[in-house]
Amino acid sequence: MKESLRLVQAVAFDLDGTLVDSAPDIQHALNAALKKAGLERFDLDAVRGWIGDGPDVLIARALAAQGLADADAELRARLRRWFDVDTLAAPLAHGVVYPGILDLVSGLHRVMPMVVVTNKPTPLARAVLDAAGVLPFVDAVFGADTAALRKPAPGMLLAAAAQLAISPERLLMVGDSAPDMQSAHAAGCRAVLVPWGYGHHALPAWLDPLRVSGPDELLQVLLATRGASEPLFNS
Repeated sequence: MKESLRLVQAVAFDLDGTLVDSAPDIQHALNAALKKAGLERFDLDAVRGWIGDGPDVLIARALAAQGLADADAELRARLRRWFDVDTLAAPLAHGVVYPGILDLVSGLHRVMPMVVVTNKPTPLARAVLDAAGVLPFVDAVFGADTAALRKPAPGMLLAAAAQLAISPERLLMVGDSAPDMQSAHAAGCRAVLVPWGYGHHALPAWLDPLRVSGPDELLQVLLATRGASEPLFNS
């Protein structure tokens, strides 16, 4: 793995299911919005299975699960507005940062830039990262503020590489799901699939990313590619 990552100059992390276990917070925000609309609420296992494509798709899946797949745009907009308000009020009140993540990002901060590339809208993503204590370590946050940006589309990764002034092949995507890996493939980035999170069991057979056992292994491998004291990137 060390040789495969030797050219890496920066890391792009997914957020939900990679840096933080935010499923309980997403469930809380979704159910708060559904309750205000007088609709059915859902348990954590159901909501966890819907995470990964942003709040609009999450809401659409919750509506479809109760026979409201054809709900009008006004209802969807109200649910989204309430979802955002609840998320911003308590970004990580119920979820947790995965073990080892703060050591990972603080360790990498010394040697290479990091960004977050997420299907969560940017304002919500920044709020969660701030609550998690991760925001000070990242150089930029790329959220899917429009449907066209959502992973598996490569746009956010290409924008991150451009902002960092590196080629996409030198940007490493670290995520827990198929959209993360597909986005990296489409952008021409290297990719590492983590074994925690929500979607690592549903990877298409044609994808074969690198895999790590935990944040500590990823940190050790990336530090070893050039040496912990030698910066991998000069801004």
